[in-house]
Amino acid sequence: MWISASAADLLWPVAFAAFVWWFATGIVLLLDGLPTRTFRWSLAISTLLAGVGLAGLIKSAAVDGVMASYVAFASAVLVWGWHELAFLTGLITGPRKAGCSEDCGSWAHFRHAIEAILYHELALIGTALLIVALTWQQPNQVGTWTFLALWLMRTSAKLNLFLGVRNLSEEFLPEHLAYLKSFFRRRPMNWLFPLSVTGGTVLAGLLVVRALHPGLSDGEVAGLMLVAAFLALAIVEHWMMVLPIDTTRLWRWAMRARTRRGGPEALWRSPLPAPPAALVAPPLREPAREQP
Repeated sequence: MWISASAADLLWPVAFAAFVWWFATGIVLLLDGLPTRTFRWSLAISTLLAGVGLAGLIKSAAVDGVMASYVAFASAVLVWGWHELAFLTGLITGPRKAGCSEDCGSWAHFRHAIEAILYHELALIGTALLIVALTWQQPNQVGTWTFLALWLMRTSAKLNLFLGVRNLSEEFLPEHLAYLKSFFRRRPMNWLFPLSVTGGTVLAGLLVVRALHPGLSDGEVAGLMLVAAFLALAIVEHWMMVLPIDTTRLWRWAMRARTRRGGPEALWRSPLPAPPAALVAPPLREPAREQP
């Protein structure tokens, strides 16, 4: 039989990846919604967890097994989470701390948007190179694949949001990052969106096909399905940018602190919900100059 993996071997990684996606996004929202005086403690704990994540990546990289694949996956998410929390709390953003005026030109606007998140993007690239170096030529590459998949799809989400999508995410921006609203643009869709979802879908499909191939170890199957599931969730996030779907209910428990601090309007300020892709890293977007 061509399919050597059992249904459980394929479904458990998907369920685990979905839970991590939902829970990790909620935790970031919860911590970011707390008073600013708590940020130092949140960052301290996140830094400790990121250190545990790096250690987990190093240890699991040398082992080909189901548990090692899960450890590598979770470790990469811990490291990624530190970067996102560092951005949302304002620790690592960019040299530009102001938005753009309405008459800002296209190229100048794009440059300003890059400047607003430059240090954060450079930190992500540096961490990606570090993880690649730490796991180089090791049998378990799940941690590296996971981090690179997150970086690839998050970059795609930022570019799509910069070019313009239906659903914006002003309600998820903390007050100290309010200047990023000047980079937002509302449009039904943009030219990059079909390329993003098609490319992501093809990549996720190739990983699933590979996981079904005979001769793979249980650890390899688990790792491929974990990364494929995260890619599939990223594709769902992309579709949430253009479809009129209310996704805030998934993280209502995490938004309570922000609602108490800013009032109910802080949660419902925008008539359209924001995609989860924007929850972890606020995107680059142009100002609203056109009506959809």
